[in-house]
Amino acid sequence: MPYVEPIDRAESSEHEPLFELVEQAMGFLPNSILTMARVPGLAPAFATLAGTIQTTSLLDPGTVQLVAHVASRSAGCRYCQAHTAEQAVHRGVEADLIEHVWEFETDERFSAARRAALRLARDAAQVPNVVGPEHFADLADHYDEDQIAALVAVVSLFGFLNRWNDTMATALEEAPARFAGRHLSDRGWTVGKHA
Repeated sequence: MPYVEPIDRAESSEHEPLFELVEQAMGFLPNSILTMARVPGLAPAFATLAGTIQTTSLLDPGTVQLVAHVASRSAGCRYCQAHTAEQAVHRGVEADLIEHVWEFETDERFSAARRAALRLARDAAQVPNVVGPEHFADLADHYDEDQIAALVAVVSLFGFLNRWNDTMATALEEAPARFAGRHLSDRGWTVGKHA
């Protein structure tokens, strides 16, 4: 049960155009956006920021979602783990690859470039942050500085989302919950407080 209830969509007509855009992009309307709508201006500002970061032309969409997933797993947010895993499939990542993402250091299906990006995501999402110059040296072998900034933006966006949803105990929607139950539960994922 969430600690703060999402607003009732039917009673928030001023947000409906935003809700429709988010729903179209994700296939459902996340409860996190409905809770953010309680703070004047936050939901549209967040949607603009998230849309800019997650649809950047600088990075492969599948890599964006894998980075978001690894950062969320490293931070411990089960809500965001489910969302990012489910969205990764919609961005062209095979479910089996998502199931084995924590083996990215040794699994040959992960390129050296993706390994560098996922290493950044894993280590940047920890508290305290354990990213150092070696991460950026590794990234520079595969990405230009614009792309590296975009990778850090993805991790940072999910830093906000991980804190928001884990703190609020945001209720997980049916589609990502079903996907995570099928593909992440063997790796230790449970819905936890997001039921």
